[in-house]
Amino acid sequence: MTNSKIWLSSPHMGGAEEKYVAEAFASNWIAPLGPNVTGFENDISQFISEQLEYKVAALLSGTAAIHLALRMLEVTPNDIVLVQSFTFCGTTNPVSYEHAQIVFIDSEQDTWNMCPEALETALEKYKHHSVKAIIPVHLYGMPAKMDEIMLIADKYGIPIIEDAAEALGSKYKNQACGTFGLMSALSFNGNKIITTSGGGALVSKSQHYIDQARFLATQARDEAPHYQHSQIGYNYRMSNVVAGIGRGQMEVLDLRVQQRRDNNKRYRDYFKGVPGIIFQTEPTNDFFSNYWLTSILVDPAITAGISREDVRLILDKQHIDSRPLWKPMHMQPVYEGSSFIGSGICEKLFEQGLCLPSGSNLSDTDFDRIFSALDSIFK
Repeated sequence: MTNSKIWLSSPHMGGAEEKYVAEAFASNWIAPLGPNVTGFENDISQFISEQLEYKVAALLSGTAAIHLALRMLEVTPNDIVLVQSFTFCGTTNPVSYEHAQIVFIDSEQDTWNMCPEALETALEKYKHHSVKAIIPVHLYGMPAKMDEIMLIADKYGIPIIEDAAEALGSKYKNQACGTFGLMSALSFNGNKIITTSGGGALVSKSQHYIDQARFLATQARDEAPHYQHSQIGYNYRMSNVVAGIGRGQMEVLDLRVQQRRDNNKRYRDYFKGVPGIIFQTEPTNDFFSNYWLTSILVDPAITAGISREDVRLILDKQHIDSRPLWKPMHMQPVYEGSSFIGSGICEKLFEQGLCLPSGSNLSDTDFDRIFSALDSIFK
């Protein structure tokens, strides 16, 4: 009998989701917008800041959030956007939608996120060009070095669009990821720490940007009794039914963060004393990661030749899902010939890195299977 698949990060319902979705059906709020959307936006705002300083627009995806942020900053084909190379294409595609030039920034070794030194090198190199935005990413839930990044951004007067798609529940210096940038993106894709099946949100302290995002996300319909449009808009708004799932998920978000962190500790305990395995780790107490995905480096020079691919294939043979770290975007065929600033740290991370199964619904039996598979190569 074949074992069931252990997924990298599968959805994990808490139970309350059905109540909110049922309310949407009972009240016939099936069409986009409605009380669940407003409630979900308020829930997120409350979670990231008890003072409700940050406003939220619920959208179809984190990619949509970044796209709207770029639109509101009036990014054009004549502009440059500096983007962390070590990320998913959802960070970079919106820049390409606007046909702007992307300059990719390397990672630093501590957090695996945007390197402040490479960022400053890029800003110095392109200081006579029109640089419209900087997009750092909190990779796998690990906060970037936001103090250093923001200091450099302020020095050159460039706004930050913060990609916190993987980092809901993570904090830097006790401040929620997603609250540092002029605007920020969250994601509720099916594999994220909480999910709305698909979905995302734009976060900003500025009510103006949130109002404008909601306007653009509903096809930029002007105030008129008829349909009138003076700008190009998008169908990017989250529906009331989907937002109901999100409201239920918000009720268990703190628990999900703890469960992901507990998973991370179990892996650390397993690999304790195994040479050549390096974890993505909070550099200091200033960093608090939700550890959305537990990620490791496998250095074959120290593991007696065992590589990342060896580990991935052993797990795959046992129907256990794992995934190489993101392939840096400057190495992707679609961005061939693009500018890259750095020493290639992100390339080495990709070469040696692996994301281990990290779902908050992993059972003791699942971990027994995972560790048994790992034993076959490490013990």
